[in-house]
Amino acid sequence: MKRMLKGFTLVEIMIVVAIIAILAAVAIPNFVKYRKTSQMNACISNMKQIQAAAEQAKWAGKSPTDEEVMYGAKGYIKTKPKCPEKGTDYTVADGDDGVTITCSGGDTDYPHKLPED
Repeated sequence: MKRMLKGFTLVEIMIVVAIIAILAAVAIPNFVKYRKTSQMNACISNMKQIQAAAEQAKWAGKSPTDEEVMYGAKGYIKTKPKCPEKGTDYTVADGDDGVTITCSGGDTDYPHKLPED
């Protein structure tokens, strides 16, 4: 009597694993790239909001470098934002050219800086 075995052969399983490995090799670098891009865009958005709040503080005659003026219940921004990539604070500098916001996060491919006007 012939016995019928049900299941997959080793070759079939190896082919499926190879296909999954190829798909992962393509998908993971793209995922990392899109994640860095979205973190950079979120950081730039945070810096734009801080810059707008700093300009409002200057127009009101207050110092935009004072954290009590900028952040908190009575400040222009309710909570102090942090860089989404590294979790670092933003630096606010008040100069003759206006208010400058900088972030220490990012790298050369994905710089965290406001676009030039």
